[in-house]
Amino acid sequence: MTAVRPTSPAPGGAVAAKVVSDRAEGEAYVASVCFKHGPPRLLGVELEYTVHYAQDPRRPLDRADLARALGPHAPRTLSPESPARPLPAGSPLTLEPGGQVEISALPQASLRELADAVAADLAHLTELLARHGFVLRDDGIDAHRAPARLLDTPRYAAMERRFAPMGDGGVTMMCSTAGLQVCVDAGEADSFAARWAAVHALGPPLLALFANSRRHAGRDTGAASARWLAVMATEACRTAAAACGPDPAASWSRRIMDTPLLVVRRGEGPWDAPDGLTFADWAAGRGAGRVLRRPTVADLDYHLTTMFTPVRPHGYLEVRYLDAQPRDRWLHPVALLTALLDRPSTVDRVREVCAPVDGEWERAARAGMADPRIAAVAREVADLGCAELARTDLTEETVNRISEGVQRLAHAGEGRNDRPAAVDRGAEPGA
Repeated sequence: MTAVRPTSPAPGGAVAAKVVSDRAEGEAYVASVCFKHGPPRLLGVELEYTVHYAQDPRRPLDRADLARALGPHAPRTLSPESPARPLPAGSPLTLEPGGQVEISALPQASLRELADAVAADLAHLTELLARHGFVLRDDGIDAHRAPARLLDTPRYAAMERRFAPMGDGGVTMMCSTAGLQVCVDAGEADSFAARWAAVHALGPPLLALFANSRRHAGRDTGAASARWLAVMATEACRTAAAACGPDPAASWSRRIMDTPLLVVRRGEGPWDAPDGLTFADWAAGRGAGRVLRRPTVADLDYHLTTMFTPVRPHGYLEVRYLDAQPRDRWLHPVALLTALLDRPSTVDRVREVCAPVDGEWERAARAGMADPRIAAVAREVADLGCAELARTDLTEETVNRISEGVQRLAHAGEGRNDRPAAVDRGAEPGA
């Protein structure tokens, strides 16, 4: 739930303190910071993993144990006095509310550079935790423990209270899930709408193809991606996919202003937001007496971080719908998605191929590759992406390894009507 690579510094000083006086001002600001156009140059990735005691994966995490294991890399949300040093290749390390670790790799100019940096930081983190009796699980949801919040921050406490009346989706998303988030540049202004639409269209087939979160808290959920179902069950106004019309910036900006506040930062006291108060309401002064002050640009920036959509614009595009992958295969979906977005002609073909299952997020999460329509599209997407992998800077050996792994997932159980939702994810050589 953290941003990996802003394309420009976050506003500070006078800009951050500036009052957002009305809807129009808020919408203009959102459009300017969330959608920055230019040639696609940089790639980033965020890898999340649940952390478990090696001897008993069902044992609840202890804050002190985890802080000792992470040492100087421990985030300050866990250990306030920590220097919070990045990992050796530069990746900041953060924690999700349930203690899931997150490596936010610095943006790189090529897949090969990204793969090298992440491999170094992931190996370092794995070894560091192993020395203290911890292991990283490869699932997209905690297979052993029920959700329990480890981090005690005003934001996470307010979120948990907000989501509780809606069911267990919110606390599960916060405390039990682990995703793989791919960050790509938005692209040129004249091709951005198509690129935005393609990233969304790829969601259901890629979600199904790489679904990896069937078992949760010791039980078989029966769903291919219980993780994504938890996200969808949280709060539709902040998790539903964005509109993919001709002007994504305008529609996203309107949505942000019309989304109710999730939290309101305060110096003292809880951060709970007034029920139903949208950012547009706040800017218009309708929160007076409850919120007590007018919202600033910094408040609007923070409001943007409370959106958990499948694709989230940050000036670049953060693709959030993929489950965490086995550590030796995290590069597979990253490389495939990168290849599928590399050329305008491929982007156009992606939209055509994915059209039959456009918007089928729940079907993909529940059935995965067991659904014939989703599986057929996923196989076409896999073929298209694997054919484009040779255009990347990855070695031929790595391209072949990724292609074989992707095709194995795409065709596992093909032709069987009784195939379970989760495909066999046994050991496979890494990328």
